[in-house]
Amino acid sequence: MPTNLDVTGRATTLRELDLDRFFHPRTIAVIGASDTPGSASALNYRLVRDWQKQRSDGAVVYPVNPNRDEVDGEKCYRSVLDIPEDVDVAIVLVAKAEEALQACVDKKVAFVLIFTAGFAEVGGEGVARQRKLEAIVADTDTRLVGPNTALNAFQPFREDLPGKRIALITQSGHQGRPIYQAQELGVALWGWALTGNEGDIETADVIAYFAEQPDVGAIAGYIEGFKDGRTFMLAADRAARRRVPIVLIKPGRSDIGRSWVQSHTGHLAGADAVLDAVFRQSGVFRVDGLDELLEVSAMFARCGKPSGDGVAVYSISGGTNTHVADWAASTGLRLPEFTKETQAKLHEWIPDYLRVSNPVDSGGHPTGDERGPKILDAILDDPNVDVLIVPVVGSFSPISDRFAQDLVDAAERHPDKPVCVVWGSPPADESGYRDVLTKQSRVPVFRSVRNCLTAVKAWLDYHAFADAYRSPFAKPVTRATSVAHSVRSAVRRGSALSEYEAKLVLAEYGIPVTREELCTSARDAVRAADEIGYPVVLKACSPNLLHKSDLGLVEVGLAAARQVRDSYRRMNELAGPGVDGVLVSEMVEGGVETVLGISQDELFGPVVMFGLGGIAVEVFRDVTFRVPPFDRVEARRMIEEIQSVSLLKGARGRPKASLRALADAIMKVQRLALDLSNDLAELDVNPLLARPDGVVALDALLVWK
Repeated sequence: MPTNLDVTGRATTLRELDLDRFFHPRTIAVIGASDTPGSASALNYRLVRDWQKQRSDGAVVYPVNPNRDEVDGEKCYRSVLDIPEDVDVAIVLVAKAEEALQACVDKKVAFVLIFTAGFAEVGGEGVARQRKLEAIVADTDTRLVGPNTALNAFQPFREDLPGKRIALITQSGHQGRPIYQAQELGVALWGWALTGNEGDIETADVIAYFAEQPDVGAIAGYIEGFKDGRTFMLAADRAARRRVPIVLIKPGRSDIGRSWVQSHTGHLAGADAVLDAVFRQSGVFRVDGLDELLEVSAMFARCGKPSGDGVAVYSISGGTNTHVADWAASTGLRLPEFTKETQAKLHEWIPDYLRVSNPVDSGGHPTGDERGPKILDAILDDPNVDVLIVPVVGSFSPISDRFAQDLVDAAERHPDKPVCVVWGSPPADESGYRDVLTKQSRVPVFRSVRNCLTAVKAWLDYHAFADAYRSPFAKPVTRATSVAHSVRSAVRRGSALSEYEAKLVLAEYGIPVTREELCTSARDAVRAADEIGYPVVLKACSPNLLHKSDLGLVEVGLAAARQVRDSYRRMNELAGPGVDGVLVSEMVEGGVETVLGISQDELFGPVVMFGLGGIAVEVFRDVTFRVPPFDRVEARRMIEEIQSVSLLKGARGRPKASLRALADAIMKVQRLALDLSNDLAELDVNPLLARPDGVVALDALLVWK
């Protein structure tokens, strides 16, 4: 097995692409260039030409069109093959994209961007057309961007804006437009990549490249679907190891959203719960709105590593403070009380009847004179404060000018403590907002309290994640265990296993199961019960019996030989022919019923699930997921994520379950999932009883592909 594949056959490393030639090309060919007034080809050619003219690195744009001698007064080439030098990027605007791509491959063009649509996004013949494009570039040094993409990468990006920059990735040109336009608000962008249908270059390639750029402070994206789940995880892993946050909009939560994802880019949306799990374990922050995407990404880009998690709130209004502080606490932010020294200092400039313990209510007037900077410094000097949130709800002077400048100046005096400003004026045309906050500063500015709190929480959570992050791909599992080989040789293919057989597989992987014996006669059942010890449980055993209790094929608490004998006969008669026998099992009581399982996701492969078990899993669906590989820290996070975790921790005086044993079981099931990824369709251990002394599988279902 190649060293860059794990035991499941999935990649453990990313391919390395030099995207510098795409984002910083010396030569560009525009195939289908035109100067016909009003034509799309003319507009696109001129966009690229104008972009080139604004650059200072000497890039050259060559128009290519077999029907033109000149385009806009520039010499036009009949074919890309006629261009007298190497070509870094070719842009294909013509309908016959396959022919144009083949010519580019013959020319050894480094990157070919196909603007043309009508491929996998339309289904049917479009899928076949896209496969032809992919075949043309396969095993060549030419890389394909698109098809069905746009030219947003070839637009001017302001170089005069300070600080770290946002790198933008989208699969829809329109959905990135508000982020690009945010440069007018002082938000610095690195560049913009559109991947379209991802016939070759995919989101993972671009994320990995952006994560390596030293001036990228955050990666923002609108991604409708991923070409490959594992390569996305590898790219997110690279970004996490370099502490470059990723903020994404990923549509497809609803049925209608998933249908549009398919029609728009030809991607499979993937199970949304699984995708959320991948984001959590990879440190990717998911948002829903373009405003959130911009403002959360800007927070990441503008703010370094936090010194702590203490949040302070300061405004001129007690009502505003009440609202924002309550909202902040409900999102999980910590609002510590200021020291007595800080409070005494604040009351030197703020009347005694106003609260200054956190939040701080200035009453308004101190913000417009020399007291304003002193109040801000006192708050930011407090050792319990690590980030300050300032909701500006009014737009009148001095709030629109002096207060805004005071906030910017205070942020510069305290560079390790972000000052987050929420500008609540609907017009947002005041001098303080327009000329101070968005033009002259790196202060994180928000247009809503919700986005501000979301961004601050994401920023704190991300850095806590990054501090503890260890790459799960550092030591990939490349070989199956000997247990896997023995299991494969012993099981029946293409069918479900009986509970007895499934538990044998679990036991092979070190997962505790009940003491039990499969019996084919009443006498054997009594003998097994005598050996196991009363009381016992009897269950009909067959691969075809998935809900035995619903069929009356489970009896518990049998305390005597006569009961076992009678139960066996009733069960054997009720089950009918075709059963393997009756399972006589020890009766295990107490503890909390959990569920642990494996499913297969079409994008990510094997997925491990954990949650509240028994019939509750179907009623409450209190479950969480992880995609292998993951470490023991993630296994513990799975346990902590379920809403009913308090039951496991001994709610209302109940005995505490062994969380260590649960984490052990999760890790062992993960190994089973990796070993048997290509054979296993589904595993359901339900219930897995969690007790103070460990865990035990009371029932199990295992289905082979």
